[in-house]
Amino acid sequence: MTKTEKAVELFKSGYSCSQAVLCAFAPELGLDEQTALKMAAPFGGGMGRMREVCGAFSGLLMAAGLKYAPAHPQDPAAKAAHYALVQELGAKFKAQNGSLICRELLGLPGAQKPQPDPRTGEYYKKRPCADMVACAAQLMEELLQKEAN
Repeated sequence: MTKTEKAVELFKSGYSCSQAVLCAFAPELGLDEQTALKMAAPFGGGMGRMREVCGAFSGLLMAAGLKYAPAHPQDPAAKAAHYALVQELGAKFKAQNGSLICRELLGLPGAQKPQPDPRTGEYYKKRPCADMVACAAQLMEELLQKEAN
């Protein structure tokens, strides 16, 4: 099973979009699943259902940050290189999906009540979130594959 397939499976089993992406890569990032779940939890639903930055994209950035961010904040060249990576990932995600913003991806007006919607068959039919999770996980897989080559 690829990491992308794992992320989609996690999402479809009830994990939030951000949790699904980060947890799929947790072992490679030195994280146990519970830490990854807790770390990514606030970012689901576009940051707590505020419908801001897509949670799947946030999960991707958490994974990329854990793997590639510079360890020393006083290194401006390393920080700039990392920001360039973030911008590249953002451009690729946006090119594939049309936006980085949850409410735009879902066609919603804005923030919603904190209570998550029940995960029913209808939920998965009307939401493109599994596709966003797959896209974010695929982008991370591509980064890891590029590094391995």
